[in-house]
Amino acid sequence: MANAASGMAVHNECKLKFLELKAKRSFRFIVFKIEEKQKQVIVEKVGDPTQRHEDFAACLPDSECRYAVFDYDFVTQENCQKSRIFFIAWSPDTARVRSKMIYASSKDRFKRELDGIQVELQATDPTEMDLDVFKSRAN
Repeated sequence: MANAASGMAVHNECKLKFLELKAKRSFRFIVFKIEEKQKQVIVEKVGDPTQRHEDFAACLPDSECRYAVFDYDFVTQENCQKSRIFFIAWSPDTARVRSKMIYASSKDRFKRELDGIQVELQATDPTEMDLDVFKSRAN
């Protein structure tokens, strides 16, 4: 099913991998890429549960847009172990304008396909999605 605004479809693997992250916690993160020739969103990379935020941040290209989900574990002030699933729209300033437009116009439709997103971040440089940002947005 393509997005009317951008014409992007969502590959079924995107939804399946997200369900694995959400239900089984099989992954720490998933990075998604728009394949412009095929006009669809695909899974580019998955991070195993032992990987950390630094590993995730290193997977995002310096000059290309991506979508990602990150399963963030934290401990509350009441000492409870919790988790939040973050959706990150990565759109670095150095990315091509066309790419930024395609990712921006496809984002809401793609996000709706991933049922269970709890927090959304829009990031244009690494400081906008560092660990402190995750900590402040998780509660």
